[in-house]
Amino acid sequence: TVMARTLVELFYDVVSPYSWLGFEVLCRYRHIWNIDLRFRPAFLGGIMQATGNKPPAMLPKRAEYMVKDVKRMAKYYQVPVQISEDDFQRITGTSNLGAMRFITAIDMTQPQYLEPLSREFWIRFWSQHEDIGQPENMLAVAGQAGLSSELSQKLLEMISSPAVKNRLKETTEEAIKYGAFGMPAVVAHFNGEPHLFFGSDRLELLGSVIGE
Repeated sequence: TVMARTLVELFYDVVSPYSWLGFEVLCRYRHIWNIDLRFRPAFLGGIMQATGNKPPAMLPKRAEYMVKDVKRMAKYYQVPVQISEDDFQRITGTSNLGAMRFITAIDMTQPQYLEPLSREFWIRFWSQHEDIGQPENMLAVAGQAGLSSELSQKLLEMISSPAVKNRLKETTEEAIKYGAFGMPAVVAHFNGEPHLFFGSDRLELLGSVIGE
């Protein structure tokens, strides 16, 4: 008998380095574990606001630890995240809402590009340290991910549409409903109930809960 596949949802935002780590590791596990991995682009700012959470970097000791932690995890998982203390300024100074709407638009129109497009946004922001808020940069990222210039242009127009804005808002609210207070939020649907795992360092627990 073929075991039913476990649905695993990954709620993520490209402004979050831990989301990138979780994303890449789950992309690898989906070939090993009996899971259906569903990418759910959401807006970290909305989650923080709704739950009263604050960016970890606001606590200096935690910021110091986070730089070391992300560096160690990046090396361990072989994901090219480049992080330094300066990045916390960069994150607060960058609007990633447009980028997450752009990613949401591809999810609604050509979902086969969702994985490569999301990855290219992380690479641009976390490896190349470039802005992802500018329209011309979004188009460049889309080109890197293999999208045609027509499709990229269409997505850029879509980011100001109510349909895309609402979809991103709904996905963000769904993450909050599952109990998310930060990113990445991984939700495994197992034995008829959702199990929330926060962060990119709980994936062995996820495996254990779903019997992998």
